[in-house]
Amino acid sequence: MFESLSDRLTGVFRTLSGRAQLTEDNIRDGLREVRLALLEADVNFKVVREFIEKVRERAVGQAVEKNLTPSQQLVKAVYDELTELLGGESSELNLRGAQPGVIMLAGLQGSGKTTSAGKLANLLRKQKMRPYLVPADVYRPAAISQLQTLARQLDVPCYPSTVEMNPVDIARAAVADAREKQCTVVILDTAGRLHIDEPLMRELEEIKAAVNPQEILFVADAMTGQDAVNVAETFNSHLDLTGVVLTKMDGDARGGAALSIKSVTGASVKYVGMGEKLSEMEVFHPRRVAGRILGMGDMLTLIEKAQSSFGAEETEEIAEKMRKATFNFEDFRTQMRRMKKIGSLESILKLIPGLGGLAGKLGDMKIPEQEMARTDAIISSMTLKERRNPDLIDASRRRRIALGSGTTVQQVNQVLRQFEQMRQMMKRLMGGKGRMPSLPKNLPGGFPSGMPGGFPMPGGFPNLSGFPGLPGGNSSTKKKKNDRQKRRKKH
Repeated sequence: MFESLSDRLTGVFRTLSGRAQLTEDNIRDGLREVRLALLEADVNFKVVREFIEKVRERAVGQAVEKNLTPSQQLVKAVYDELTELLGGESSELNLRGAQPGVIMLAGLQGSGKTTSAGKLANLLRKQKMRPYLVPADVYRPAAISQLQTLARQLDVPCYPSTVEMNPVDIARAAVADAREKQCTVVILDTAGRLHIDEPLMRELEEIKAAVNPQEILFVADAMTGQDAVNVAETFNSHLDLTGVVLTKMDGDARGGAALSIKSVTGASVKYVGMGEKLSEMEVFHPRRVAGRILGMGDMLTLIEKAQSSFGAEETEEIAEKMRKATFNFEDFRTQMRRMKKIGSLESILKLIPGLGGLAGKLGDMKIPEQEMARTDAIISSMTLKERRNPDLIDASRRRRIALGSGTTVQQVNQVLRQFEQMRQMMKRLMGGKGRMPSLPKNLPGGFPSGMPGGFPMPGGFPNLSGFPGLPGGNSSTKKKKNDRQKRRKKH
């Protein structure tokens, strides 16, 4: 989402980093580039003007902090103001008051309200709440059946609306039904239009008066940029929005809506949709996003993703299997698929401090993902008995596995060899202990000491040869080759 903005800002600060001290001229030139970067990212021009003025006030005439260079002081000023621009601290839902709590979703047609209602229900269910979905959009074809289908997938109750009913009556009756069923939160999926009109606003105001929702969330498509901000301003004037949900944040939009919407409407972004699946909605953390934009990484998000993918009990069980060298292909495939849930190699690198810029220098980032897919196919072509006991795989079985996975016997042999090497290495690393060794506390690049040292990384992760500077990459291979040539010359 913020890739182009991040690249521009990183370039600006790289230029300033060579200066021994910052002068007003330096700051003026640097802020001019920051201004252009924000405008190119489709940020509202009034917001950009205020942002630049606040950064200038912070940077000019301020004493440089002890451990910072002058250029780092400017980066810190931009980071602090960028965090404020995005909303400051994370904003939680306020569902205090009458039970059940009511969340009303509003927005234009096509912004993703119905899908966001399902995603929000899934997120709240994980927080031990009991959500109740209400389809109140009686105008869009299949809107009601779409939300009812999502409710069945999530196994949560849904009000049986029909297109003949009045949306205000639906909302009122649904809240009463949710109270009887002891649900703790009601999520109202209201109607949208292709544009703002008076009947739409009047209906939403009537629904608000009928059920008095604690939260009114405006759902906006992040791909629409500044237009989303203008629409949000109109909705806010009629409904007094309490928050914003930005959808399609995994797209290639420039991020202007996320950077402008808080300043224009006063409503903070609370959630962002990061994909099509019902599990792909995240709480919006302004500080983390500001860090990502400035190339500082986001280790907390990476840790949370890892913890959600790898349970503590499962981790200990896998560690015990590794210690006893009974770790098999069944376990390996499970762990590899869990790793894929965390994200692609490119997305993981961007979350690690200091490695964000490396993502663009690695050439074809699809190579590791392709190798993981091939390894998955090879393992899936094995029988259950073979996955659990790899020693059974002889030459004829290898030919059958290669045929079944669309690979060569050599590639099957490579996977088997790497797996065996990984098993032996893990056994040595464990040293007879029952868990993985903990990570050092002060890793370079700002890794926190709280990084879960227990979750196992698939040791047969795809070969990264061809990626200079990485383990198994060109630099190490070339060094070994050169060493061999030198030894031959001596002899």
